[in-house]
Amino acid sequence: MLSANNIERKSWIKYDFHCDFPIQNIPFGVFKTHNNEFHIATIIGKTVISLKNLEKNGYFNDISLNNKTFQGKSLNKLLEQKKSIWREVRNKIADLFDIKNKNFEQKFIKQDILFHQKDISMAMPVKIGDYTDFYSSKDHATNVGKMFRDPENALLPNWLHIPVGYHGRSSSIVISGTNVKRPKGQILPKGEKKPIFSESKLLDFELEMGFITGRGNDLGESINVENAEDYIFGLCLFNDWSARDIQKWEYIPLGPFLGKSFNSSISPWIVTLDALEPFRVKGEKQIPEVLDYLKFKGHKNFDINLEVLIQSKTSNPTIVTKSNFKYMYWNMAQQLAHHTVNGCNINAGDLLASGTISGPNKSEFGSMLELSWAGTEEITLDNGEKRKFLENGDTVIMKGFGIKENLRIGFGELFNTIIK
Repeated sequence: MLSANNIERKSWIKYDFHCDFPIQNIPFGVFKTHNNEFHIATIIGKTVISLKNLEKNGYFNDISLNNKTFQGKSLNKLLEQKKSIWREVRNKIADLFDIKNKNFEQKFIKQDILFHQKDISMAMPVKIGDYTDFYSSKDHATNVGKMFRDPENALLPNWLHIPVGYHGRSSSIVISGTNVKRPKGQILPKGEKKPIFSESKLLDFELEMGFITGRGNDLGESINVENAEDYIFGLCLFNDWSARDIQKWEYIPLGPFLGKSFNSSISPWIVTLDALEPFRVKGEKQIPEVLDYLKFKGHKNFDINLEVLIQSKTSNPTIVTKSNFKYMYWNMAQQLAHHTVNGCNINAGDLLASGTISGPNKSEFGSMLELSWAGTEEITLDNGEKRKFLENGDTVIMKGFGIKENLRIGFGELFNTIIK
């Protein structure tokens, strides 16, 4: 097992089992201080660690890291390097913060390497070049098909043969904590033949996970499904905000447009595939058999528990769904292989999202559209308020974590508040 992933390893930074960020995690992100200075960072427990200042003070001089990798405002310079170097960095950090090196603590404090969460704010971790959103949860696709098409033929003919996706807007992807403004657009009222211009009445979240790519392929070349994970740096929580009424009017014939492009949001810490290695599980058997370029060996799904909570202006956070990333029908390796099979080039810092993650039970549905069954049912918050879709002032909170034996690896929180 990789050095940083040693389950028995302990750090001189204190945390308890319920913490998302033990020394076995070592995710990557970016923060800024109150004087607007940016730092590429990691986190152990509740202590944020400046990789910028670790690098400045020479702690990475003995590994194969490119010069000034951590002196910018994004992780892109790290993403452009080999996966072996990502591992060297994680293992080096784990060694520095191993309990056996407690003597480093005072030195790190003097070198401005350690920060309290209250003294910083998180920033976008990656300069995202391109963004693709997939539609890869069978339960979600089936639910949507049942609501809006023939319930007996809920999946479209191509769905079981290809990981369906569309190209979205990277410019409107924001970090956790950013307010989401309710979008406006054309809506066709029920029973009418002409659209009106209006604020969206049916604003929704979509529970997803995203993955960030490292060095990509050249234009005209493809990425093989078996080595696709070598191109994946890590994962984050992802909320693909959706205006269902705008989307319904526009999506035929070319799919999602203004109903999606107004906003998507990501959690601030990117958790590496290496950190998630203990949570690999077998996915659903794919029937009919897929084409050769989508066939893979081993376990490519991940057992990551997911939760969505809604907090209104007057309510406490209420859990509205619990799902799991293991429910994905099409896995990340297949998504990346399919994305590039035509020769499409992927670059370091691209973001690919899973699509809404729903499980087989109603309590595991990954959107308000499904939870309210297209607005025919209501969800009750802890103070008795009812919801079919999201209202102004609502805060949507997403959480994700894997647990196995004595190890918990988490993603922190993704939260955003809806404003008028």
